[in-house]
Amino acid sequence: MSEESIPVREQEIESVAARDSENLRGREFNWLPEGKHAAVCFSIDDVYPGMESNGRKADAAFNRDSLGHLRWLLERHTQLRATLFTTADWREISPLPTRRLLARIPLLRERFFLTEILPVGTMRLGNHPEFVQFLKQLPRVEIGLHGLHHVHRGPRIPVEFQEQGAAQCRRMLQEMIAIFDESGLEYVRSMNPPGWDMTESLARAMIEVGIKSVSSARDIRTPISRAARTNMSGLKGVSLIYPECIYAGQLLHITSNFQATSAVDRALEIIENGGLLAIKAHAVKTILGYTALDGLDELYRNYLDLIFTRLENLYGDSLWWTSMGELTDRYMIGNSNQSVAKAGTRS
Repeated sequence: MSEESIPVREQEIESVAARDSENLRGREFNWLPEGKHAAVCFSIDDVYPGMESNGRKADAAFNRDSLGHLRWLLERHTQLRATLFTTADWREISPLPTRRLLARIPLLRERFFLTEILPVGTMRLGNHPEFVQFLKQLPRVEIGLHGLHHVHRGPRIPVEFQEQGAAQCRRMLQEMIAIFDESGLEYVRSMNPPGWDMTESLARAMIEVGIKSVSSARDIRTPISRAARTNMSGLKGVSLIYPECIYAGQLLHITSNFQATSAVDRALEIIENGGLLAIKAHAVKTILGYTALDGLDELYRNYLDLIFTRLENLYGDSLWWTSMGELTDRYMIGNSNQSVAKAGTRS
């Protein structure tokens, strides 16, 4: 879902820019392949088997409209790649509180789910082999990780990881990964935390279970420049337009910086600055009266088609059309080679 409806945390994570040394900045490692000036990646959040009758009956067809639009784009733009951030066992029915009286009671509201939720297992990927097969046959598409249940007690319903400690976060991530493994759906070690929220505990747990990259900042407002830092949803103070190493180089961070409401000039400015144009969409446009501004409908699809066509015509082969997983793999290989080179120098 779009994050305009999610209240900002009172205490943001300490700025990574202040904590990590400058030699770990993403723009300082060689993240672009030779001959490429800038890059484009496209990702879609909230992918899960789907639902009908207010979430009581699972049906893979629910997401097929948005993913049908994705297929259309992939057919028209043969260099385009996509990362589908998928939830292991989706339980959210409404992203906004529907138990409104309870939602107005301080302290008590934090202890309860403020909306009806699905029973455990209803949307578990392994219980929907047809949907898993549907995802597998999409061309040039990879699957990323988008949480275990995508729901939490209290007002910030979609923000799954809030007050949990590192041990609890680790258990949830291990269960999430086990569900993906059980389903037979291949995935990349890249995660977009529900609600963009990445606590210190979650970051430590992700590193412990082997997740290599994260998209925990969304900023479609800050003006584009080489020095621009995020100051909108999720993590603050990371690079707006370049991949950046955080947590002592143990995670690669990728900021979402463009969506349906963004002007095409913003995309061109990111490319002109040699950055990564990271375009975000959501699989569900409207649910229980809530409308996601970046839901992948026909209008957004057509807008993206125009943007992709313009980028192809303006920049040709100088653009790297990549994905979260491919970018992460390139970073990890480069980082490993750099470590080997340093070890050789010391010896």
